[in-house]
Amino acid sequence: MSSQSNIALNNWLMANNVENISSVDEIYRYDRKQQQDMLAAKPWDKDPHFFKEIRISALALLKMVTHARSGGHLEVMGLLLGKVDANTMVVMDAFALPVEGTETRVNRLENAIGWYHSHPGYGCWLSGIDVSTQMLNQNFQEPFVAIVVDPVRTISAGKVCLGAFRTYPKGYKPPNEEPSEYQTIPLNKVEDFGVHCKQYYALEVSYFKSALDRRLLDSLWNKYWVSTLSSSSLTTNADYTTGQVSDLSEKLEQAENSLGRAALVGSGVGVSGSSIEDRRSEDRLAKAARDATKTSIEALHGLLAQVIKDRLFNQVRSRPA
Repeated sequence: MSSQSNIALNNWLMANNVENISSVDEIYRYDRKQQQDMLAAKPWDKDPHFFKEIRISALALLKMVTHARSGGHLEVMGLLLGKVDANTMVVMDAFALPVEGTETRVNRLENAIGWYHSHPGYGCWLSGIDVSTQMLNQNFQEPFVAIVVDPVRTISAGKVCLGAFRTYPKGYKPPNEEPSEYQTIPLNKVEDFGVHCKQYYALEVSYFKSALDRRLLDSLWNKYWVSTLSSSSLTTNADYTTGQVSDLSEKLEQAENSLGRAALVGSGVGVSGSSIEDRRSEDRLAKAARDATKTSIEALHGLLAQVIKDRLFNQVRSRPA
C-alpha cells in the first residue's frame, strides 16, 4: 500500500474513532455454550432496553460503506454476522444481499445478528417499513439489530454516518428519553420520521480492529481509496446539495408562515397563544439555521478537498537541473 493511501486509511480510522485491540482479545473468542445459554435465557424479553451498545469491526464497517456507496441513490441491503456479549452486540462481519453462496463462508461460528441498509442522503433513522421489518425480525430471530448507513452524508462529512437501532415491543411506551443528536431530516421525510421515532431506540456505536484485520482492511481500502481520490463530493453529491438547499428554502417558508400566523394569534386571542406559536416558529428557524450551517460546511469541505488535490496533482513544478 502506498504511503498516501496508508495515511488516508489511518485518517479514516481516526475520524471514526476505531479502537485498536489485541488479536487475542476476548472479543475474538466465540463461546458456543455462552451464546446458547444467552439465547435460552432471552433477557431481552424482560427488558426491551436490554441491549445498550453495539461494537462493529472496522472490516464490517468498511464493507457496509463500500456497498452503500456502490448503490448510489438506491437503497441497498445486507446481513450482519456476530454475537452478543452481555448487553452489547458485536458485529464481526457483513455481507451484501443478494449474494451467491460461494461468496460467504457458511461454516462461520457466528450467527446472523442483524441487517443493514442505506438511506442515501436522508440520515440514519428507521422509516415505517423499516420499523415493521425490524419488529418482525425481533419477534422471530432474536437477538437482531438494524443498522442504517447514509453513504451520501458519509462522502460530504468525511466520517461514516451510521446508526444502530432496536424496536420496542408492540404497545410498549418508552420512558421519556433525552433527545438524541440532532440530524437534518428532509421535509418530505419529516412525517415518516416523527410518526415512528418513539417505536425504537438507538444503540451506542463504537468500532474496533486488530492486527489480524490489517491485510483485509488494506485490500478493501485500495478500492475505497481510489474511489474517494478520483471523485469529488461537489460533483458526486451535486443533486444532494441542490436538494438540501431546496429543502432549506421550504423550511424557511414554513417558518415565515408560522410567524405570520403567530402575529394574527397574538392580536386575536392574547399573549399566551401568541407566545406558544412564537416558540414553535423560533424552533423551526433554529433548526433551519442548523441545517444551513451543515450544508455550508459540507460544501466548504468539498471545495477544500478539491483545492488540496489540485495543489498535489496539477501543480507539480519541475526542479531546476
